[in-house]
Amino acid sequence: MTTILQKNAMKTLPNGNGGIHHDLEHQVQNIEVNNYNEVCGDTEVKEDLEMLTDSIQSEGPEIDITINNVVCSFSVRCHLNLREIALNGTNVEYRKENGMLTMKLRRPYTTASIWSSGKITCTGATSEGQARIAARRFARCLQKLGFKTKFNNYRVVNVLGTCSMPFAIKINSFSERHKEADYEPELHPGVTYKIKNPKATLKIFSTGSVTVTAPSVADVQAAIEFIFPLVYEFRKDRTAEEQSALDLKRSKQLELAESMVIKNADDSGGEDSWE
Repeated sequence: MTTILQKNAMKTLPNGNGGIHHDLEHQVQNIEVNNYNEVCGDTEVKEDLEMLTDSIQSEGPEIDITINNVVCSFSVRCHLNLREIALNGTNVEYRKENGMLTMKLRRPYTTASIWSSGKITCTGATSEGQARIAARRFARCLQKLGFKTKFNNYRVVNVLGTCSMPFAIKINSFSERHKEADYEPELHPGVTYKIKNPKATLKIFSTGSVTVTAPSVADVQAAIEFIFPLVYEFRKDRTAEEQSALDLKRSKQLELAESMVIKNADDSGGEDSWE
């Protein structure tokens, strides 16, 4: 089962491992349907079957994809006086030498790079929905400063996601087998693997960690599903130290995701209306 963790949501997605792992959960569900008439009259047997389902679900292989950054861009269709924004705005930093201004929001925690032409790039969001909310709030902040802004040409430019495979990877053998893989251990500890469809760039490490850069959250998930059967062939067992470090990292990610759900619950409300 592949689970995608966005720090303001958790959504289960279908497994794309190419049949490497058996879908035990699906098998148990079929057993329940086929034998329902036999077990529905026996309460004890039914309870035992439910316990078996829960145990298999908890023990089955699972890959959690964490979305770390969503980059989006949009235009407000008007000229912006950066000096005026720097003097009257809040949480702003004017970089005159670069011809741009940065503005920050606390919730959702994001940073916008603003140019005088009206083009704005927003970074730091952890989901596509959160990125859109942040973009509209930046546009509203500029509107309150007296600019005749119109929210236009919004699009998600880039998404950064990470995950940990349930095994370590022999990256030397992997890079030798696949010509698409670029491995320069003197320059970078990971293997760079580029996929054309879906368009994505992956960094694969010997610990089993994988970093994905893609145009959308869906492409990040598709890239992980594509690479899983390829790296599975070169799997190796983790040491006890590596496994304990991975378990600690996962628990911290889940705690952070849960805290962000509570903190940003009010950010999932309705958006401001724009013409």
